[in-house]
Amino acid sequence: MRPYKTQMEAARKNIPTGEMEIVAKKEKMTLEELMPLVAQGKLVIPANIRHKALDPEGIGSMVSTKINVNLGVSRDCKDYGVEMEKVNWAVDMGAHAIMDLSSHGNTQPFRRKLVAECSAMLGTVPVYDAVIHYQRDLKTLSAQDFIEVVRLHAEDGVDFLTLHCGITRATLDQIKKEDRLTNIVSRGGSLVFAWMSMTGEENPFYEYYDEILDICRKYDVTISLGDACRPGCLADATDICQIDELVRLGELTKRAWEKDVQVLVEGPGHVPLDQIPANMKVQETLCGGAPFYVLGPLVTDIAPGYDHITAAIGGALAAAHGAAFLCYVTPAEHLALPNLADVKQGIVASKIAAHAADIAKGIRGARDRDDQMAQARRDLDWEKQFALALDPDLARKIREERKPEYDDTCSMCGKFCAVRSMNKALSGQEIDIL
Repeated sequence: MRPYKTQMEAARKNIPTGEMEIVAKKEKMTLEELMPLVAQGKLVIPANIRHKALDPEGIGSMVSTKINVNLGVSRDCKDYGVEMEKVNWAVDMGAHAIMDLSSHGNTQPFRRKLVAECSAMLGTVPVYDAVIHYQRDLKTLSAQDFIEVVRLHAEDGVDFLTLHCGITRATLDQIKKEDRLTNIVSRGGSLVFAWMSMTGEENPFYEYYDEILDICRKYDVTISLGDACRPGCLADATDICQIDELVRLGELTKRAWEKDVQVLVEGPGHVPLDQIPANMKVQETLCGGAPFYVLGPLVTDIAPGYDHITAAIGGALAAAHGAAFLCYVTPAEHLALPNLADVKQGIVASKIAAHAADIAKGIRGARDRDDQMAQARRDLDWEKQFALALDPDLARKIREERKPEYDDTCSMCGKFCAVRSMNKALSGQEIDIL
């Protein structure tokens, strides 16, 4: 039996784990640099003891920004084979985490298949699964029913669980009083809100938080504190409901750390561009530097079909100011369940945002690939440019479909190519244009 329960406890006992060694190598850090951050809760390594296929990753503002991909079946789209294809695509394209948000049918076999086969970190939202697992309407479920689904997901091997612990009975009146334009847009948050409204009871994820912490400690599950009151439109950004919940999430973060349980804190949502830096700073202050996991943020409400771009703009700024984990957004956001093409576009957009932020933050080695690309462009080395591209297939396809007359040019500039002209001029060659 290992002499620690969680990665945080190991770090506090100065015991390097295999997961820490892998993360340190990936992040070009020493264990001496990494372990204090894990001990303080500023860097988390979600790694359920039962997820044997896991290739561990570290999440924190001082290491490379990670991206998460949401998928899963629904009543209208229930092909688990397609979802598994999305998983494999996502991992191959560099996604660091997969969240199974399935809300239809028998979800456990798919979840267990992910644990057995997927090398990425795995997350779920147990409140989604409660109604499905028990095959009963929301109102008939007891508080303990919800807790048992948390236990089930932990036992199955899930690395991080999104739990909407910060919404309480007081939030019911607050939401009505503040007259939000889009009320609650968090699916999990709305389910908890509805359950409290119908039963008159307190949020079980808040009331029985200590029991949940014991479950998470046993399996080394990271809690991702869900933001039930995240803004669903620009008009609701940074309002009382959002900030009041964030204060509570800060308190819950500290309670988790007291039991050596790792914590992510989830954040907005739809936020105007100018408010994003302040949102990141408030979270860091209230939650003691726990890694911030953001959905976007989406910086405008009018781009359905292009919300992967909307989210990448906000995500780049958020990560540059301290967000550690970006939840991808696809072109299908607000419209439909994403298909394979949507997943690809969402991942690439998020990776661009994360990489741009890492360069801005000065993450070790973040700009190396950019400098290599610059050299390949100077040398007009097309094959090397394709190899370094985030999406090599698309880059190659565009060039080959619009092939130039001369290989040392592209079809936009031809022999007017600045790079070609400069290379020839600097080497003393004659520059032929016509």
